[in-house]
Amino acid sequence: MLDPRRLRTDLDAMKAALARRGDDASVLDRAAELDRLQRELAGRRDGARAEVKRLSVEVRTARREGDDTRAEQAVHESRVLGEEEKKLTAEADAVAAELRRLLLDVANLPDPASPDGTSPDDNVVLRVEGYDASSYRDHQRVPHWEVGAALGILDLERGAKLSGSMFPMFRGAGAMLVRALCQLALDRNADAFEEVRPPTLVRTDTMVSTGHLPKFADDAYHLERDDLWAIPTAEVPLTSLARDEVLDEAALPMRLMAHTSCFRREAGSAGRDTRGVLRVHEFDKVELLAYTTPEQAAEVHADLLSRAEGVLRALGLAYRVLDLCAGDLGVSSARTFDLEVYAPGCDMWLEASSVSWFTDYQARRANVRYRPASGGGTSFVHTLNGSALAVPRVWAALVETRRRPDGSVEVPEALRPYMRGVERLG
Repeated sequence: MLDPRRLRTDLDAMKAALARRGDDASVLDRAAELDRLQRELAGRRDGARAEVKRLSVEVRTARREGDDTRAEQAVHESRVLGEEEKKLTAEADAVAAELRRLLLDVANLPDPASPDGTSPDDNVVLRVEGYDASSYRDHQRVPHWEVGAALGILDLERGAKLSGSMFPMFRGAGAMLVRALCQLALDRNADAFEEVRPPTLVRTDTMVSTGHLPKFADDAYHLERDDLWAIPTAEVPLTSLARDEVLDEAALPMRLMAHTSCFRREAGSAGRDTRGVLRVHEFDKVELLAYTTPEQAAEVHADLLSRAEGVLRALGLAYRVLDLCAGDLGVSSARTFDLEVYAPGCDMWLEASSVSWFTDYQARRANVRYRPASGGGTSFVHTLNGSALAVPRVWAALVETRRRPDGSVEVPEALRPYMRGVERLG
């Protein structure tokens, strides 16, 4: 959520930044008006409250002096002002609630360094690693769903029988490969990140804190009976780990990682490529998240990106790094770098990780603050996160890239310690 104080001092700049996303910036004019009205009502309420206190003193003084007429007059005035105070309090609270509801639907402001643009076509490719189109052979140009079916490691038909389409089922060495990928990602980041296994079902407030609600309710699985939501990413519970808490600056940056299942309805996937495991409703992912001070954020952002790249390099996969333009940023993000792996069988670049800096946008929603070592009042932390490894598309790219002429799939050296000695699938 945006800082409402900036509506008073920086409105034009905020509108210009929001317009870079292609969003209707006039919503901030309405927010500024609500903020002005709320402060006006609060001021009048506080004035009435102060007058009630003054009259209470006058009542006591008048009665002590035996002036019952003056005392009764002050009592009457106090009662009238007390009712006015209650009315102003209700009005101020209602306007404040409306302002909050409005701001919950307003996206974060893009960082000035984010490229201009309105669609994925405007994203900037910063670099490409390990890709040479001429190096891929015919045996690598087979899509993973065919490779998986032939080797018995991916059973899409039975997954659909159990749960419906876009719920893949990995079997045998394919399932072992899923687990190995996640364990590799956890082990590579255990030097600096505390491992957490958060709940997979969370409360509404937890989803609101990251910006997944209210905007993306249609993309989430909601258990209405218990009012719980299946997490779309471990970012959701990890962001709220310190919700409504005040951290010491000495504890920052606080680094957390989690391996969880993730659930997404993919409500907007109609017409997109949903073959194989390119777009699924449930998948495993290892997520990295950090709370930082504003000064620490840029360095932590770079570290998250480096760690996500390191996993892909360890697996021997070709990938590219994209700097997302303002119009393609996630709602909560101010700056995002995407990592896309190349899948030769699909002949596609597949998004494998988004490494994002959310400034204090999520922390304001979750009320996560820190106490500066220099003293003074508390400040909101900055939150950052990135996928250390998201299984389905990495699994797909690996199976296609590492396929051998005899149809088997070679297991990368980095994964073999987790594969019970298996060096080839098939």
